[in-house]
Amino acid sequence: MHLTPHIRSAFTPTGKLRASINLGNPILANKDASGAPCGVSVDLARALAKELDAELELVVFDAAGKSVEAVAAEQADFGFFAIDPVRGEQIAFTDAYVLIEGFYLVKNDSPLRSNDEVDVAGHRVVVGKGSAYDLYLTRTLQNATILRAPTSPAVVDFFLKEGAEVAAGVKQQLEHDAAQLGGLRLLNERFMVIRQAMGTPKSRGPEAAAFLSAFVEKMKANGFVAGALQRHGIIGASVAPGREAA
Repeated sequence: MHLTPHIRSAFTPTGKLRASINLGNPILANKDASGAPCGVSVDLARALAKELDAELELVVFDAAGKSVEAVAAEQADFGFFAIDPVRGEQIAFTDAYVLIEGFYLVKNDSPLRSNDEVDVAGHRVVVGKGSAYDLYLTRTLQNATILRAPTSPAVVDFFLKEGAEVAAGVKQQLEHDAAQLGGLRLLNERFMVIRQAMGTPKSRGPEAAAFLSAFVEKMKANGFVAGALQRHGIIGASVAPGREAA
């Protein structure tokens, strides 16, 4: 899509392009040795800034909910989120650029062996507050109780502290925590596929939303997203299919 002055100004009302970066999902963003944000979403943010010929400002958060709120409140001009209808009320999403699996984790001595055993009265499922898992499981769990940890990386510690029955989150984060802490295991299969997309406030208008969508499709098609996943050593996430393939 052709860049116009109107589109550029829609993305940069403060004169800078402000990217909302969520460090709560290590597949998308983390910190390098110097403490600076890095990762797939940071690479895409820099690429978008180059596309818009704008100065980039990273607005960093430790949880998905905070990152979403910043864009919805227009304290940032765009961000990186799991597609969800609740978030979509205020944010215009692109198609997904990365697919991530959500899994359940339990203690080794738990009687739970499969996902269909989770949604039972008396079971407590720990999620990161405001995360894609929180939003999804809030809609889908009928009997289990949801407990909310402050952030997604804090889920397993919160799960152990509370003595809960189940933790839910990004497969890779749960696997890492299980390996570090011991005595934990993942259940047999994913309970959801998270479609990670870019998004901008709906108030920025349809042209800005269309430009962002076209940008994501280009970054998938030209290998940029795949290269970023490889460069940052991300295992377990896959590039989402292009719009036509989907």
